[in-house]
Amino acid sequence: MVNKFNVSNFEAEVLQSDIPVFVDFYADWCGPCKMMSPVIDKLAEEYAGRIKVGKVNVDDDSELAVRYGIMSIPNMVFFKNGEVVDRVVGAIPKPQMQAKFEKNL
Repeated sequence: MVNKFNVSNFEAEVLQSDIPVFVDFYADWCGPCKMMSPVIDKLAEEYAGRIKVGKVNVDDDSELAVRYGIMSIPNMVFFKNGEVVDRVVGAIPKPQMQAKFEKNL
């Protein structure tokens, strides 16, 4: 399941999570973001219970985008213990994204 993160739930859902969290910063108008969406949905299923997966719409929650230095999208950020530990910018194939998930377990 892909969660919807925003300013009101980011602290509790992402920064205070007891498992790693993958956050996809995206926008509805972004072509590469749309390309990554099915890949992210599939990985969310495969890693359910081990990595929490969610999305932040940068148009709706620009404060979060600014806070985490999101300058281009898609921009996918891994958090552990409330800290940024890894980042992927741009669309990449599923095998490469899966390797990132494995690395950040």
